[in-house]
This record gives sequence, C-alpha cells and structure tokens, in this order.
Amino acid sequence: MGGTSGVERYELLRAQRPELFRNEPGGIEILSDPAAVAAAGGVLYQDPYVMLVRDPVRFPDGREGTYIRSIGPTAEPGCVVLPLLGDEVVLIEHFRHATRSWHWELPRGFGTGGVTDEANAAKELDEEIGAGVLELIPLGVLHPDTGVLGDRVRLFAARIDKVGVLAGGEGIRSALTVPFAEAETMVADGRITDAFTMAALLRARLAGLAG
Repeated sequence: MGGTSGVERYELLRAQRPELFRNEPGGIEILSDPAAVAAAGGVLYQDPYVMLVRDPVRFPDGREGTYIRSIGPTAEPGCVVLPLLGDEVVLIEHFRHATRSWHWELPRGFGTGGVTDEANAAKELDEEIGAGVLELIPLGVLHPDTGVLGDRVRLFAARIDKVGVLAGGEGIRSALTVPFAEAETMVADGRITDAFTMAALLRARLAGLAG
C-alpha cells in the first residue's frame, strides 16, 4: 500500500465505491466516525487480487464493534463460464493453492477494469482452454460467500468451438468433456466440490440447457 495508511485507503475506497458502504434499514450499520474507522483499522491489506477491510459497525441490537470482509480489486464482477461443446460440458482439472488439491471445475476469473462482463467471460475461455465463443448465455449473479466476501460473480454458459491449449502455467493439467448428466453425477458423488461449478450447473439446468 506504499505510504498510504489503512484509514486513508478506506476513505478513498468509500469515495470510489460507495455501494460497498450503503446502510440498509435494520441491517448492520457501517459507522463513518474517523475515530471509529481508525480503531477498526480500515484497509488492512491490499494486493492486485484482494483487499481485506475491517469496518467499524453498529449491530441491530445497538452494540458497536468491527466486521471484517474481503473485497475484490475492481468494481467489475468476476465471471464463471460453463463451456458447452456440442451437447456436452467441458470441465477442467485445476490445482488450487488454497486447498492444496486438484479440483474439477469451470473456467473463471476476476473482474477486469474497463472490460464488459461478456468480454471478460470470453477472455477467460480463451486464456484457460483456448476456446472461442460461438454463443454466450447469461445465467445470472452469484454471491460466493455472503458472510465474508463483498464480491459478486456473473455466471455464463458458452457454446464454444473447441478445446484448445490449456493454461498449464495456471495449474490446469487436463480437460474432460462429459454429458450434462454426468457432470451432475460428479457433483452428487463428490468428484466436483467447487461451489462455483455447482452453482453454474444448477443455473444452466434451470435455464433449460441440460439437454
């Protein structure tokens, strides 16, 4: 964060992204008193991928305290894309540092400043599986963890032209093309545990894309 204090970064964030500080009637109120912000800490940590914020708050029962949350680096939402190759679903086997495990999941990525949601989805498909988009189908919004994450992601299905070169440098070692029903079986039997992937499959079925 250079020489900028956590409180200064917090006030800058409040000015740039006021939607993150709205107070709803009956909810947990974010306090704006400078002394309360300073005591809470404001922006505790920031890098190109995540911002960790501790807010001063007043709870519905009148107690005052703090609440911590993680916020993405841009106002633009991330994306998760369900690739459809013909009548089948494309899954990727991706190593995730957080769990120290391989996971069957869908291509996804952070939001990108100045890039539309649709362009961001196409970019992720190209970068992760070397695929071009024939048709992009919006599947709505997902909040991954309402308890700690202040972010949202856009879900899409995409009819693609091929599976090309995988992004091995990002920890993707293989791709699997399966019928939609088999992908759902992988959820049921525990081979798929990634919440983004499960949510996109559910939204796609509800949208009539399961075949």
